[in-house]
Amino acid sequence: MAPKLTMVEAINLALRQEMERDDRVVLLGEDIGINEGVFRVTAGLHTAFGAERVIDTPLAESGIVGTAIGMALAGLRPVIEIQFAGFVFLGFGQLEGHAARYRSRTLGQWTVPLVLRMPYGAGIRAHEHHSESREATLAGVPGLKVVIPSGPRSARALLAAAIRDPDPVIFMEPAQLYRAFREEVPEEPEVGVLGRAHVERTGSDVTLVSWGAMMLPSRRAADLLAREDGVQVELIDVQSIAPLDTATIVESVARTGRCVIVQESPRSFSLASEIVARINDQVLLQLEAPVQRVSGYDVVTPFFQRERLYMPNEARIIAAVGQALAD
Repeated sequence: MAPKLTMVEAINLALRQEMERDDRVVLLGEDIGINEGVFRVTAGLHTAFGAERVIDTPLAESGIVGTAIGMALAGLRPVIEIQFAGFVFLGFGQLEGHAARYRSRTLGQWTVPLVLRMPYGAGIRAHEHHSESREATLAGVPGLKVVIPSGPRSARALLAAAIRDPDPVIFMEPAQLYRAFREEVPEEPEVGVLGRAHVERTGSDVTLVSWGAMMLPSRRAADLLAREDGVQVELIDVQSIAPLDTATIVESVARTGRCVIVQESPRSFSLASEIVARINDQVLLQLEAPVQRVSGYDVVTPFFQRERLYMPNEARIIAAVGQALAD
């Protein structure tokens, strides 16, 4: 039987295995070496691989990203850790202006194979700038890939794929799931596929689409709907925000005729909005009801006293499914 790991342990395993496989893989970030990272994701790696491959940096996100771009262009495979997602925008100029554009700027002659890892999302009672869910902002930058796992096994496989990818990948880790549950993760390396959604549960009544930490209440809602109301939910874990696996989503919605999208981020100008647009583009005439969105609100992510009120839960998801089925 494979060992059961938390998401933190699974990500650590992916980093260790990729560093053993390829000596071009180097890690850099604030306090990731001797202190092993703010969530201890890099535990043991400084001891195992040394200070030249697990590099502590100054507290300067723009400098970290810029340095990683230079390292990638020089032939290395840097993996950056940004301590919390709210601080990634201090390095956004380097990401948007350089990392994302090198392939098109050089007509494909140069690429930037770097991975930027960061915890994101609410649910851990953190401070301001520590709980943002801004995946749509990053996914809206041409040239960046954005990936969000929802469990330990997918985190290990998708991070391995991200490190091997020739282009910059933003790897967003749901902080709420870091130690929320354990899952069997085979010791032999697994490599996921970027750009592919996962149909976690098949059903015929309604399609439920989510990603990251919001897969937890979505799973619970699907279980309750099946057990108490006999509603068969088809549950899709998006996994890859950009590129988005539109085909899997619209094929499901074409069969069920109904769709509910669950996201943690604010409602407006979001990934859910983009998914609704793509459904309307491709299967509008097969919809039996308007697509429902369950989301955070259009406010700054609140402090911990109110973050539970901000985040979607099973009750809100079940109500949205009920609305979709009633229309």
